[in-house]
Amino acid sequence: MGTGCRSHGIGGNDSASQGGRLVAVSDRGNIRRLSVVLLTSVAVCALSPSAPAAFAQSAQQSPVSADVSEDAKLLLAANELVYDRDAERVVANGAVQINYGGYQMVARQVVYDQKTGRVTAAGNIELVEPTGNRVYADSLDVTDNFSDGFLRALRVETTDNTRLVAESAERVGGTQMILHKGVYTACLPCAENPSRPPIWQVKAERVVQDGKKKTVRLEKARFELFGHSIATLPFIEVPDNTVKRKSGFLFPEFRTAEKLGFGIAVPYYIAIAPDRDATITTTGYTSQGALIEGEYRQRFEKGNATLRVAAINQMDTEGFDAGTSDARRDFRGMVATKGDFKINSRWAFGWDAMFQSDNNFARTYGIDGYNNSTNTNVAYLTGLGDRNFFDMRGYYFDVQDADLDSTAEKKQATVLPVIDYSYYAPELVAGGQLSGTMNFTSLSRFSSDGLTGLKGNMNRLTGELEWQRTYDAPGGLQITPILAARGDAYGLAMDDPGAAYGGDFTSSDAPTRHMLTAGIEARYPWLITTGNSSHIIEPIAQIYARNDESFAGGLPNEDAQSLVFDATNLFDRDKFSGFDRVEGGTRANVGVRYTGTFDNGIGLRGLFGQSYHLAGLNSYASEDLVSVGAYSGLETDVSDFVAMAGIDLPIGISANASVRLDEKTLEVQRTDLGASYSRDRFTTSVTFTQVAARPEYGFDEDNQTISSSSTVKLNESWSVFGSVNYDIDANSFNRRSVGISYGDECTTFSLAYSDKYDPNSETANDWTIGGKLVFRTLGEINLSDTTF
Repeated sequence: MGTGCRSHGIGGNDSASQGGRLVAVSDRGNIRRLSVVLLTSVAVCALSPSAPAAFAQSAQQSPVSADVSEDAKLLLAANELVYDRDAERVVANGAVQINYGGYQMVARQVVYDQKTGRVTAAGNIELVEPTGNRVYADSLDVTDNFSDGFLRALRVETTDNTRLVAESAERVGGTQMILHKGVYTACLPCAENPSRPPIWQVKAERVVQDGKKKTVRLEKARFELFGHSIATLPFIEVPDNTVKRKSGFLFPEFRTAEKLGFGIAVPYYIAIAPDRDATITTTGYTSQGALIEGEYRQRFEKGNATLRVAAINQMDTEGFDAGTSDARRDFRGMVATKGDFKINSRWAFGWDAMFQSDNNFARTYGIDGYNNSTNTNVAYLTGLGDRNFFDMRGYYFDVQDADLDSTAEKKQATVLPVIDYSYYAPELVAGGQLSGTMNFTSLSRFSSDGLTGLKGNMNRLTGELEWQRTYDAPGGLQITPILAARGDAYGLAMDDPGAAYGGDFTSSDAPTRHMLTAGIEARYPWLITTGNSSHIIEPIAQIYARNDESFAGGLPNEDAQSLVFDATNLFDRDKFSGFDRVEGGTRANVGVRYTGTFDNGIGLRGLFGQSYHLAGLNSYASEDLVSVGAYSGLETDVSDFVAMAGIDLPIGISANASVRLDEKTLEVQRTDLGASYSRDRFTTSVTFTQVAARPEYGFDEDNQTISSSSTVKLNESWSVFGSVNYDIDANSFNRRSVGISYGDECTTFSLAYSDKYDPNSETANDWTIGGKLVFRTLGEINLSDTTF
């Protein structure tokens, strides 16, 4: 510990002065105590604000003594340092500076009276804490045990830009802190006019923090917006920041939707135990009455679980469209549960399930987390190792629409379970990488969905091994041989599709199939450099020799119903999207990839190619229950051409295009165009999709859709935004939205309107208004969107 003084002396007789001088230098214990008392008292009395206890925080222990180590160095400097032995007073006068354990303080005068045990300081007191928080005051008077104290003209500025001022602050009985005429805000003062009121602030006649009750009480609290009072309460009592959880009301939420009307949601939080809590929310809708929601949460050593319930007795069922599930009954509700648990560092399991009175309740009332058009109920077990992965899941799909008979939901398969496993050998095998994949799927369907889903049970076990190795030939040629073997075993008890299906559906209850593949891939990248650019042109060729796909089109197709042939999957060994179909026969994929970069920041990319069926059975030309290969561009021996190109400009423009062209006529079969622009004040993106008619695949007409979203920044704080999705062929807007937002260092606000085209009345609310108002450190007010 060190003590420094620029000058010091003692008034009185010479012996006292001499003794004083000696003590001023040698009585370091008193000086250390003075400094610690002073720093601690300012820190304790001033408090560092933190919402919701915006004006106060716990002072049950000394911040300085708790944070500073015993061997911390102390530096005290002043124009004059006096120790009066007779009066037992230590006085530091003129430009007093104290530096102790990262705390820094300045004042004009500091006096420590050992007889009364009081410390006083005066004159532009400023304390800088190690955290960077700053505390200012005009004067200080505090006992050396911190039980009682007083600060005048208090001001606190924290590192996260929150500010607190008060006419005075006092500590009473060692358990209470009282601020008089306190003002709190998280807004920065206006640079051009500092006297202008901040965007928002909270004022209170008196703020009392009770150290025993762990509460902060704001008396005559007033919330001001733009200098105008918009809400006044006789008192507000909230837990201080030492209490992480305390029962009480939370900020309300506001909701509005077409068939529900305007609603106010009032949540009440219940702190049951350190590991358990709950929230009960009552939402009053002008059109439908009171919606009651409850959520119970419990944390365990290895995870957490929740239970949610919601219910309403609708006031006006006739307000919904007639003949829909929304108008069917007065009382509606749901029960949902979710869990996530870690068994150990590699294994986890969990679930997410919902049960509701009808098929559209959660979507209509916007129950958070359960309001999608299709809600997926799932239970899972997952394991992740260094070189292997295991995942087992069960699914049930809630299709949330207004159909009284839940027709679409009944046609969905119940999957119990689907298991995926993958493995990569840790050591090279014959110089190459050996990997394995396994999938087991068991599903049941209790109502037929035509050919897309047959009624009955299906079980399938698939296993595949793959080996590949890359050789670098002279000149940069890369050659990769590939070997793969796959086997599938089925257990079927499904209805025959009958005459509606023109293919040959298997009559076997336990069919099996296999696929053996030998292939090779060759890449020959060319690097071309110029004075201001570099270019890579990479021809790529693949050939795969395989046996024909067994039972092609003769087996159920549940997970491979989607097939989009484009440049992104040109070089995939199997272009089917799932395990139920497998690419067979001998096929070659040929194309060229290009990448270019320029010194001025321009980037180019492109790919062009084609696929060729060389021998055997073309899987994409085979009959399929859902006609998955029809009009895919792969059903002929020579496929359609696929190409993609993109450009990135340094001015913020990015564009990309992907097309599929008929191999004979070059007629456009599919087009995907996208462009975006982003600068400081304007951001926009446009996407265009065109798909030619595919009658056998369920699309009888051409489909062209354009969608766009934009944001315009009006100034540093205000922005407007909007989006649109337009069906060109139907001449209708599928979805539109427009909104406005504001954001600064202390306040965030957004308000948006959206509507959607819903000719089949699948949703109760065709339009909604959503918004949010956030006051930093205080809380937020939500205006929730209830339609998705």
